[in-house]
Amino acid sequence: MSFEHVGNAHSTHGAHGDDAMALKILVAGGFGAGKTTLVGAVSDIRPLRTEEPLSAAGRGVDDTDGVARKTASTVAMDFGRITIHAGLSLYLFGTPGQDRFWFLWDELSEGALAAVVLADTRRLEDCFAAVDYFERRRIPFVVAVNCFPGARTYAAHDVSHALDLDRGTPVVLCDARDRDSGKDVLIRTVEYAGRGAPPPPPAPPDRELADLELDAGVALSG
Repeated sequence: MSFEHVGNAHSTHGAHGDDAMALKILVAGGFGAGKTTLVGAVSDIRPLRTEEPLSAAGRGVDDTDGVARKTASTVAMDFGRITIHAGLSLYLFGTPGQDRFWFLWDELSEGALAAVVLADTRRLEDCFAAVDYFERRRIPFVVAVNCFPGARTYAAHDVSHALDLDRGTPVVLCDARDRDSGKDVLIRTVEYAGRGAPPPPPAPPDRELADLELDAGVALSG
């Protein structure tokens, strides 16, 4: 595989005269989709986490349906780093999943090459906001379906249809707990961005989240 022509890269000059490339990748998705888990599983360094325990005050705000066992949530970002091969590293920035922290996304996405949108088929509508965000900003992204134990399995094309993705947007299945699986997702994301992801058409102005949630529910239940 080749990453020589990937944009949005930061190059550093090594001590022995070899150039090293660092690419910024966002890891986004809905609340409880596995963002912190994926960053932690693949990172070569101890990941930076900004998790706080879920409190009684947040029960009326955070929807934990389907993720009742979740006890903490990211309130700023996750950060990790993985070396894909000599000379190429990825800096991973995990976004917070709750609506009230979306104001951080613009700063986190500055200079990003591409993004991974983690999806949980039990709560597929939760990743619509991330999909819409990256489509509108023309940031290439890959949808990675995190295969939770006991969750119903859907084919990639079914998820693509339910999310109404632009043609060519990759959908892959993964286990966010597994390093090799997460690394494969990241490599696929960099390759997709490096090929020059086709620019998506502008979203219609009346495209509302409620309509998209309804579409997803119908598509996956049909």
